[in-house]
Amino acid sequence: MSNDPARPLPSANEQGWKQPADQASLAEVNRSIAVPRTLGFWRKLLAFSGPGYLVAVGYMDPGNWATDLAGGSAFGYTLLSVILMSNLMAILLQSLCAKLGIVTGRDLAQACRDHYSKPVAMALWVLCELAICACDLAEVIGSAIALNLLFGLPLVWGVCLTALDVLVIMYLANKGFRYIEALVISLILLIGVCFLFEIIVSRPELGAVLGGFMPKLEIIRNPEMLFVAIGILGATVMPHNLYLHSSIVQTRKYEQTLAGKREAIKFATIDSTVALMFALFINAAILIVAAATFHTRGQYDVAEIQDAYKLLSPTLGVTGASVVFAVALLASGQNSTLTGTLAGQIVMEGFLRIRLRPWLRRLITRLIAIIPAVIVTVLYGESGTAKLLIVSQIILSLQLSFAVIPLILFTGDRRKMGEFVNPGWIKILAWTTATIIVLLNAKFLWDFASNLWSK
Repeated sequence: MSNDPARPLPSANEQGWKQPADQASLAEVNRSIAVPRTLGFWRKLLAFSGPGYLVAVGYMDPGNWATDLAGGSAFGYTLLSVILMSNLMAILLQSLCAKLGIVTGRDLAQACRDHYSKPVAMALWVLCELAICACDLAEVIGSAIALNLLFGLPLVWGVCLTALDVLVIMYLANKGFRYIEALVISLILLIGVCFLFEIIVSRPELGAVLGGFMPKLEIIRNPEMLFVAIGILGATVMPHNLYLHSSIVQTRKYEQTLAGKREAIKFATIDSTVALMFALFINAAILIVAAATFHTRGQYDVAEIQDAYKLLSPTLGVTGASVVFAVALLASGQNSTLTGTLAGQIVMEGFLRIRLRPWLRRLITRLIAIIPAVIVTVLYGESGTAKLLIVSQIILSLQLSFAVIPLILFTGDRRKMGEFVNPGWIKILAWTTATIIVLLNAKFLWDFASNLWSK
């Protein structure tokens, strides 16, 4: 990986790839945002800031709301430790994604395609598409629920209406990538302000909150608690975000030298870490509000977003608490659809070399998500959509290993990464993270199978 112009570039095989990179990731915006070398630290950090916030959106989507509400109302502050652990895992994994994209010029989907055999790559693509559809399902249902709560729009109509976000995406894509980033950051700030208000009015006990961030063995021993914990893990560390981040860090035009890449990795890591701390606040706030409002009053079964909306204002005695909650939910759902669009496009183009217009790709995934959402909504109503939200997060968690393990392998390969290869301590942390994810999922599947067998 030398940058010496006198030396020929190493072949794909010498770099550890089975085939050379043949197209830029998200070609229409690749290296479209210039980062002048003469900028000072803060202005350069601002120039690199943006991709991390698009990634952070996936860590506060409606799927998180369902799992965090269930965890807070049923178990109080106990599962705050799971949210913290998941967020630390996310910070580590997203930094590896940024490094992979910057150093190799490939997103994670392209890297899998160029490293594995075709059957393996196709299997990984199918699993990733399932994860994206599950995530999209959560966004569809979350937005529909918010529209129902705020405007009384029937859930079925709200589900169908979410397909119109394609028009927003088309408009913003034509304006430039920075406009997409600006909208996403604005909606994140709106969500943050809403939950700051909710925390203030719910008045949680500070000592109990701090105690909730301490891990407890009870989480693993209690099957019901473990079920929600894995849902939180699946809702927090999102598989499609790993593909997304490795691509959108390449929208910055930095120097293609060792020094330029080193600097890009530094600023991209700061960007994603700060953004994910916002996500930690939002997720923790949802659980804290649920614990302080419902669990402390003996309401242990408030697992549905609609129930939380109906009970917040009367329980707290604060007019507007429910409306603020629903506004934040709508902002969360709409924000997630924007990043879901990009993730779907990146995965399809990266694995299959198929290039579709973003609006067409989004429409396809939207229809795949809308069909089961409409069926469940018609047959089972509000309770069905709430259960579907939880199930979608479990699917995400079960698929997570198939994205995390290749990422760790690639960034730990010296041929692929050169001097940017993961140092030993990062490898230990990364593989520990992967092991925790695999073991938690194995424990969940064992408990699930045991329950089925006993029935």
